Amino acid sequence: MKKTFVLFFALIFLSSFVSNTHETYLSVTEIEYNKDKKSLQIISRVFIDDFEDVLSKRYQKDISLSYKEDLEENQDIMEKYLKKKLKVTVDEKLLNLKLLGSKFDADQIVLFIESKNMESFRKVKVENLILTDLFDAQKNITHVKKGETIESMLLTKAKASNTVIF
Repeated sequence: MKKTFVLFFALIFLSSFVSNTHETYLSVTEIEYNKDKKSLQIISRVFIDDFEDVLSKRYQKDISLSYKEDLEENQDIMEKYLKKKLKVTVDEKLLNLKLLGSKFDADQIVLFIESKNMESFRKVKVENLILTDLFDAQKNITHVKKGETIESMLLTKAKASNTVIF
């Protein structure tokens, strides 16, 4: 029931922001183990303007993510940022995450991330500090799915990581 409530809460908030400014800072990240492909597949959704702001400030250059070409041109910078801010550890082993690509969805950017050569695991630790260096109020809802089991966590600047055991 708690997981359903968190998912419902995230969907309402993400779908209700269509203006250029917002006061709620929220991202949703879904991490799923694909047994057939032996990979951990991650989809993270962030607001375009917030992501542009954090990348511009962190890397001291004006970064635009308004067009598809901008996403392709800035993929290396986005991946560099994500490697510092999103860390996944499986059974005490820190994974190498690769940004496969991104796309637009309304006023958000959807980021597709993967870690290959994954065998089954028991424990997953997620550290999600995406956008917390720019917004103290940033909340990162993170869902971890293995098989039919989904564990959800709310990560913030003050509580950046959590561990789930399957």
